[in-house]
Amino acid sequence: MNIEDLTLDVEQHIEVRAPIEDVFKSVLNRLGKGFAKPDGELLNMNVEEFAGGRWYRDLGDGIQYLWGHVQVIKAPTLLELSGPMFMSYPALNHLEVKLNEANGETKVTLRHRAVGMIDPQHREGVSTGWNGFLESVKGDFAKASESAA
Repeated sequence: MNIEDLTLDVEQHIEVRAPIEDVFKSVLNRLGKGFAKPDGELLNMNVEEFAGGRWYRDLGDGIQYLWGHVQVIKAPTLLELSGPMFMSYPALNHLEVKLNEANGETKVTLRHRAVGMIDPQHREGVSTGWNGFLESVKGDFAKASESAA
């Protein structure tokens, strides 16, 4: 096994024509109640919006999965989450979402880094999954952008 097999580093970004405060709220919603699989199925996620808060999936009937903890929350410019995420094996993940506002747009940069015994399917799917997440954030503002044009 080499270091590339044990690490993951994915960075993606989008630009949204909306105020940074609104985009940050969308990011929190899309990581929480609005978090969905690529097919649109909601995952029943929750984000406790404070340092140390849990990011977890709640399936009801006492069935829950801890995905991570809020490491940093600095509204409206930064959110960092760390933990096992969707990897139910020896791995540590760090998700960083940075927002910057300029010229009437908000740039959202997402970086997911991991170290551990990363499943090849997760390695392949993570880029597609995070792209879908970012597109859902952007989609939250698509109608507003169209009507403003």
